[in-house]
Amino acid sequence: MRFSALKILTEGLTGNRGWGAHWRDPEPAEDYDIIIIGGGGHGLATAYYLAKEHGLKKIAVLEKGYIGSGNIGRNTTIVRANYFLPGNSEFYSHSLKLWEGLKTDLNYNVMHSQRGQIGLFHSDGQRDAAIRRANSIRNQGDDAELLSVDQLRKMLPYLDYDQGRFPIYGGLLQRRAGTARHDAVAWGYARGADQRGVDLIQNCEVTGIDIKGGVVQGVQTSRGAIRAKKVGIVVAGRSSQVAAMAGMRLPIESHVLQAFVTEGLKPCIDHVISFGMGHFYISQSDKGGLVFGGDLDMYASYAARGNLPMVEHVAEAGMTLMPMIGKARMLRSWGGIMDMTPDGSPIIDKTHIEGLYLNAGWCYGGFKAVPASGNCFAHLMATGTAHAAAQGFRLDRFRTGRGLMDEEGTGAQHNLH
Repeated sequence: MRFSALKILTEGLTGNRGWGAHWRDPEPAEDYDIIIIGGGGHGLATAYYLAKEHGLKKIAVLEKGYIGSGNIGRNTTIVRANYFLPGNSEFYSHSLKLWEGLKTDLNYNVMHSQRGQIGLFHSDGQRDAAIRRANSIRNQGDDAELLSVDQLRKMLPYLDYDQGRFPIYGGLLQRRAGTARHDAVAWGYARGADQRGVDLIQNCEVTGIDIKGGVVQGVQTSRGAIRAKKVGIVVAGRSSQVAAMAGMRLPIESHVLQAFVTEGLKPCIDHVISFGMGHFYISQSDKGGLVFGGDLDMYASYAARGNLPMVEHVAEAGMTLMPMIGKARMLRSWGGIMDMTPDGSPIIDKTHIEGLYLNAGWCYGGFKAVPASGNCFAHLMATGTAHAAAQGFRLDRFRTGRGLMDEEGTGAQHNLH
């Protein structure tokens, strides 16, 4: 089933009764060439690119809940490529390029909106850091512009420019950055993978990983044993728990990151805006709600919910940056389980177990990384070699100390990322 303007118009005029299921609901087979554990954005993208770019057929994605029930549906939908360090910079540049062609590639509207992202700075030191970051971004081949206070006042007249505590000195703009619709990304990749023969097995929890002689044999699930030549772990905040089934201890802690949305409002925020002194970020959805978030809840947890003090903390940052937000009613909040690495950068690598691969540690970068993560992980699983854009995401950097990518300059303490 391909989407077209005529099909959408016809269904709209006939009560939407002609749509079919977007993907199959198959029973698991006894064996596959590749099993992907995790039916979120990264896992679905991996399966899609394994089938599309590498021509592989016998692939299954195992999801303990329903497709898109994890972090892919629990985020603030920001897409950007304004990373500073070598290793991260080229990876997110690769991801942004994939985002720009994703709607056409999937024949599915992921609602990618390149509305621009502005990171504010509030001191001379932050301005210097923004200039260095802008130069790094432009050297990578992506766009970055420094904005003066006068330029910001014209673009963002609702900010509090005159406060004494956090005066606004300027901003760093990436025009190609923006947002996308998180659910549509999951559905688009699921549909595309299914059309290429991938089995999407929902309500199938992995309970064990079978290993013999240092070689992966398959997995144990709530729906029985399934054999596989290769297994990829792509489970975000549950990475440590699933890796433990293979006897591995990962350099990952799981934390809750809350996000919030207000009632629907008339269009008032045209960009994604980040507050440099309060770790607050905000955009406006197509439905009119203000979508925003801030710091992690500063304790390890597997609960997909947060605490009230962090709600207050994020709301305070929003009020400091843009007092107008105080007039909006907050409708709901949710929490995503973040898999945090010591250096704040991800892992895409083989493990010491033959045939077992790991994709984890996405910290704050998970949603914007979905296309490149799947593309690079598929390349690794299909060819056995790292993709050029992901060569720095090695697992052994935490054991050796070589190649660490501390993007935020906050050291090795998880609770400072």
